[in-house]
Amino acid sequence: MFQVDINADLGESFGAYKMGMDDKIIPFISSANVATGFHAGDPLVMEKTVKLAKKYGVKVGAHPGFPDLVGFGRRNMKVSPAEVKAMVIYQVGALRTFCIANGVELQHVKPHGAMYNMAGKDVAMSEAIIEAIYEVDKDLILLAPLGSEMINAAKKKGLKVALEVFADRAYEEDGSLVARTKEGSMITDEDLAVSRVIRMIKEGKVETITGKDIDIKANSVCVHGDGEKALAFVEKITEALKKEDIAIKPMGEIVK
Repeated sequence: MFQVDINADLGESFGAYKMGMDDKIIPFISSANVATGFHAGDPLVMEKTVKLAKKYGVKVGAHPGFPDLVGFGRRNMKVSPAEVKAMVIYQVGALRTFCIANGVELQHVKPHGAMYNMAGKDVAMSEAIIEAIYEVDKDLILLAPLGSEMINAAKKKGLKVALEVFADRAYEEDGSLVARTKEGSMITDEDLAVSRVIRMIKEGKVETITGKDIDIKANSVCVHGDGEKALAFVEKITEALKKEDIAIKPMGEIVK
């Protein structure tokens, strides 16, 4: 029987600025990547999101990024491995403390935006991120895509890994995500997104932006919580998974 985790990036509001539809999306997911204050989120939003996840029985993960509120953490930054490591420890530690205060277990870590993409190809950065996660809690799961340097670093360190795929993003032939600045980078057709997700789970294949099929592995499917069609996507995907007899479970129950 096939099984998969459904994750979404939540807690990305900041002060008076509201982002996403957290309260509507969370009933449909099994894991939440909670913004940790650098690219989005603030202490009150972090606490509220942890409480919301607890209410719906959704597992919590930290979503650390670069200190770039204006650019939403999607702009590349030139930083040393030591800086990256400290950033990740700081952010994961902050969310972990909110989890402890609310009687919730921190399940995983998923770097955000530019940090996620840069670490996919930067060995030194990926190793710094893994060291940070391991030193905070060696039982945490890394959420990252197949082919990322973070996975190689995690395996060397003995950290558990959940492989992530995206419902609403197009892929390059090397397995990386198509840059958001490039036409066709976002999948906006709900039915196409659903069919791609089912194929990624059952066949381990995805069609790239060039039309070529590549191998992929899906332990967890991401639906971006700030997307225009985020709610429609997650509703349709959840419904389709049930019809296909694909069990939805938190990544902690899938990755042992």
